[in-house]
This record gives sequence, structure tokens and C-alpha cells, in this order.
Amino acid sequence: MNTRFKFSALLVAIGFLLAFLPDQKNTGFRLNPSRLNFLAASDTLSFSADQVARFINSEDSTIRLIDVRDPSEYRECRIPGSVNIPLEKFSDKTLLSFLNSDKVKNVFYSNGDQFSSVAWTIATGLGYKNTYLMKGGLNEWYDTVMNTHFSGERISAKENLIFENRFKARRLFNEFNSLPDSLKVKLFASKQAARKKLDGGCE
Repeated sequence: MNTRFKFSALLVAIGFLLAFLPDQKNTGFRLNPSRLNFLAASDTLSFSADQVARFINSEDSTIRLIDVRDPSEYRECRIPGSVNIPLEKFSDKTLLSFLNSDKVKNVFYSNGDQFSSVAWTIATGLGYKNTYLMKGGLNEWYDTVMNTHFSGERISAKENLIFENRFKARRLFNEFNSLPDSLKVKLFASKQAARKKLDGGCE
């Protein structure tokens, strides 16, 4: 995202907060706009589609993907393991408290960058830690992960690792989104239980 776009998202988010957040004395921004704009300009607060693909391939429990699109869009297709918190729900203090975590990185995504940037701005402005963006959102996910292909006669070890990561994530994405919603929940519950057994933990 360029600086002008980030600043616009910041202003939209501030307007959103002023209009919708209840009890503004207790839930107002803890960071001033200039500090937020400085943070928004940092490349360290976003993850690429390739990085997100690695997170879901390894089932990284320190990452929580948050889809801020409408529920209908979320039901139609989503990144495996993500949870849906539509942008309009960000006025619900109960849902926002879910985001305030010291141990889990919240990675917001939408179709592009606009709505996830607003979500990031609201969460960060409220003082929540570990807030990040998925650069380019699902548009970038499709361009990078879903449409990846190899052409040529030789492939380097690095290119092969990237291709394998994308291919595995693409296959998981397609398999996951072909399931009915009830089975999507069961799939991830069974994967988590299996991982705990391998780690020597309890179900």
C-alpha cells in the first residue's frame, strides 16, 4: 500500500470509530493519528501471501487469520483456519476483546487491502498488540498462490521450495472450500487433536 492510501484508511477508520463505537471514553484510540500513520507505513506489520501459505501449511498456532469481509463472502470461500469478523462488527466490544492477545498474531485480510487496513487501524488504535495485515488480501492470494505455475526446464532449490509451499496451500485451499461448512469445522478440530497427540499433549 502507498502512504496516501494508508492515510486514507486511517481517516476512514477514525471516522468509523467516532460513528459506531459505544462508550467512547473507554474505547477511544490509545494511539494518536501520527503514530498510527507511522506504524501503517512500516513493512514489518504485514505478511505476504507466501508467508500466509507457510502458516497454514505448518498449522502455525501463533497465527490467527481474520477475514473481515461480509459473512456471505466468507461462506463462499476463505483461507483455511480463518475466522470471520466482519468490519461492521468491530463496534462490538466483546468481539474486539477476542483480538487482544500477547501470544497470537492477528492477521487481517479482505479481498484487497482497503477493509483489512481499516480493521488493522481500528485494532491498533485501540491499543491491541500483535496486529498485522495480509498484503493484497485474497486478490494477492489468488495471483500468487492459486495461479502459480512453473515453466522452464530447470528449477532452483529456492524456486522449488516456493512452488511446493504454494502448491500445498493451493491444494488445501481447494479441498477446504469444497467441503460443506459443518465439515470445515470438523476438519480443523481433528487436525488440532492429531497435532496435540503428536506433541504429547491432551485432546
